[in-house]
Amino acid sequence: MALPKVYRLRRRQEFASVYQLGLRRSTPNLTLRALRLASISKPGLRNDSVENPIPPSCFGISISQKVSKRAVVRNRIKRQLHSALLHLLPRVSPGWKIVIVARSSAIQCCYKDFLQELEQLLMSAEVINGH
Repeated sequence: MALPKVYRLRRRQEFASVYQLGLRRSTPNLTLRALRLASISKPGLRNDSVENPIPPSCFGISISQKVSKRAVVRNRIKRQLHSALLHLLPRVSPGWKIVIVARSSAIQCCYKDFLQELEQLLMSAEVINGH
């Protein structure tokens, strides 16, 4: 099952901003790019939580043809990553734009590996258990 629309990065411009300005964390099979939204990264200004609520975190998944020429393989990896994200979504802090990039070694991974690596990446970027 795919992520709900409110949690998805959809436009090319959103992906580009995360790639250019976001921080980067890597594991053997995945790379995470994360960008905290500007309205949240400036604490202490004013509490506009009523006027400007914190938007939910949005995710994008990128799997190049370098990973596999076969769309079936790329789509399987994407489905497994979506499922792992759905599992971790309740623990994710709001206000982030995140892109997950699969590496070519991700072909041999199973769901459990993706879940473990994704959790590790989100914790190291302080998207989970951090502000």
